[in-house]
Amino acid sequence: MSEVKKIYIGRRKSSVARVIVEKGTGEFTVNGMPADDYFRRKTLGLIIRQPLELVTEINRYNIQANVDGGGWSGQAGALRLGISRALNDINEKWRPELKKAGFLTRDSRKVERKKYGRKKARRSFQFSKR
Repeated sequence: MSEVKKIYIGRRKSSVARVIVEKGTGEFTVNGMPADDYFRRKTLGLIIRQPLELVTEINRYNIQANVDGGGWSGQAGALRLGISRALNDINEKWRPELKKAGFLTRDSRKVERKKYGRKKARRSFQFSKR
């Protein structure tokens, strides 16, 4: 019987990341592509590697991720949360470091909906006295 892979979920804005972490050589794939090719901006590449660098395990785990929904930034944030949850499950000793850095907290901010009688969510139409 083969080993069952545990999937960790991370969410941010309207993005969802499903992450599988296993021992390996540091291979990082997102939606079947290398992570650096998928996230073209260097800042997003840094964001997704933050949890691994924090616990100094950057080249010890292979990460396979499937991200969906939202934009680049939301997907990177969701992926960071998924990786952090996986690392927390792998070794409980890393929990205080990850928690202090804020990587285990889900960022619950979402786009506010547009209200009627308004131009956007909060912006009013231009006022004209005459």
